[in-house]
Amino acid sequence: MTPPIPAQPGAAPSATQAREYSTRLLTPVHAGMTTPWALAERVRRNPEGTLVARKASLGRSWHDVSARAFRAQVREVAAGLVAKGLEPGDAVGIMSHTSYEWTLMDFAAWEAGLVVVPIYETSSAEQARWILTDASVRLILVENEAMDTLVTSLAHSVPELADLEVLCVEREGILELTKAGKAVDAAELDRRTAELTSQSLATIVYTSGTTGRPKGAELTHGNLVQLCVNVCAHVPEVLAGPHVRLLLFLPLAHVLGRFIEIALVCSHSGVLGHVPDVRNLVTDLGSFRPTAVLAVPRVFEKIYNAADARATGTKQKIFRAAAKTAIAYSRALDTPEGPSRALRARRAGFDRLVFAKLRAILGGQVTHVISGGGPLGERLGHFYRGAGVTVLEGYGLTETMGPCAVNLPRATRIGTVGLPLPGCSIRLADDGEVLVRGIGTFRGYHNSPEATAEAFTADGWLRTGDVASFEGQGFLRITGRKKEIIVTAGGKNVAPAQLEDRLRGHPLVSQVLVVGDNRPCIGALITLDAEMLPLWLSAHGLEEMDVVDAAADPRVRAALERAVARTNESVSRAESIRAFTVLTTDFTVANGLLTPSMKVKRAEVMERFATEIDELYTR
Repeated sequence: MTPPIPAQPGAAPSATQAREYSTRLLTPVHAGMTTPWALAERVRRNPEGTLVARKASLGRSWHDVSARAFRAQVREVAAGLVAKGLEPGDAVGIMSHTSYEWTLMDFAAWEAGLVVVPIYETSSAEQARWILTDASVRLILVENEAMDTLVTSLAHSVPELADLEVLCVEREGILELTKAGKAVDAAELDRRTAELTSQSLATIVYTSGTTGRPKGAELTHGNLVQLCVNVCAHVPEVLAGPHVRLLLFLPLAHVLGRFIEIALVCSHSGVLGHVPDVRNLVTDLGSFRPTAVLAVPRVFEKIYNAADARATGTKQKIFRAAAKTAIAYSRALDTPEGPSRALRARRAGFDRLVFAKLRAILGGQVTHVISGGGPLGERLGHFYRGAGVTVLEGYGLTETMGPCAVNLPRATRIGTVGLPLPGCSIRLADDGEVLVRGIGTFRGYHNSPEATAEAFTADGWLRTGDVASFEGQGFLRITGRKKEIIVTAGGKNVAPAQLEDRLRGHPLVSQVLVVGDNRPCIGALITLDAEMLPLWLSAHGLEEMDVVDAAADPRVRAALERAVARTNESVSRAESIRAFTVLTTDFTVANGLLTPSMKVKRAEVMERFATEIDELYTR
């Protein structure tokens, strides 16, 4: 085993000519840091403390599972995987909504020395076929009969998958593994875990694929565990405190969900809960009572928009006044003099009327919300912080094992994605592209040496494709995608993300795609939020109508024109949206216009709505 890399005292970023910032390790890392090691350490430190809370199949109750009990079940399932004939290094797949069984299978596969390949539950047959064949998956655990049918049909029709074994959670697949493992000697599991090192491959996570075929990012045990151990030490109030509870509803096929799963195992006493989706999120938050909420920005937008749309008359005026006060209060926190006495008093009044109710919606115990997967926007960031919930916006990629930068409770700059995490360095190239390296950076793309070579600079930095700037002492502000910069016919460079993020904050708006490459001005495609539309119509005294009718309604159009005008206030006239059209089809995962991580597939949207885009410029 290689000697540990020593932690450096302090966590303040170090700067090199203001183009590169690094944060030193807080916890030493060594070659023995693997996922089985992390789970065994949790049991050693706090064996009877709750590690996972399982939601009852019916009702709102949660059943606690101690670290010792969870590891025992992990070992039982791992033994079953050994009994199935899987050898160290073989690949197993998981296709399921977020669930206890997912986390159980994840750690069981690692305990057996296997490589885990997640597949989104929304994946098409073609996407699943590509991932299963590219990663040479030998066995897959699926959630339900529909997924079972999809994967089994692939096994029957694709020669490379002829030997693929499919187990289904709904058909007692976990029980089957547990029974099969009873004949396996525990010493075999010990041998396999002892052979793992931090350099061993742990998982192949396929990118969502906003363009082209998904690539499989190879992440090692060290990428997973060494990063999580250091982040727990970096933000203990969020991940490592004595009463930390975190409810996962993000897909565990997404690397950010996996990061949180492993981080809670690496913490001393954090409790992890699972729910499959956000359909009953308010009820689930109320019964689980998390201390932190992790979500993509769209979830926080919807919570805000729903609160605004449900309030009518005087109540809506109160909510909007409260929102303005929260934003003003948060902005004042960033000034040397801080909020004035009058502003503090006004905020205290709205805290009783509005903000306490908002915190109750989040479960009543939430002190931090963690936003990732896309930009949150300054308005929402200031609103939540002003309402008494600290926003920690972060940044990362599949290729960085999730976050490589994050705002801290003690060091926050709203509108940025924060400072580098311990063991991570961030550099800006001459053209502003964000370059990353550190303990979370992946080792390459599976079966694709050419793509791997393209992903790194000559001196070993990962190219992210994002464009950014530094503020203050290392706070990173993402300004756009390198390949998504729009150049108008007049030669103006426009980053669409800022316009899209601000406009998406309106209650009526679901998705936005800003266009204008080689065009005379900037335009936008806007889709309506079918869930919010009835609430908005009712709040404005308008009759019920569906999305198709609303898209053509002049009153809806007028509201969107006002929203576009407010959005344009943040940019120059040359960068402003001069024309827009309202589509009657939303961008969804089901119709192939959103990735499973809720990113718009820009090229596909532009191709599908090419006629509508042309019409923007012929009016």
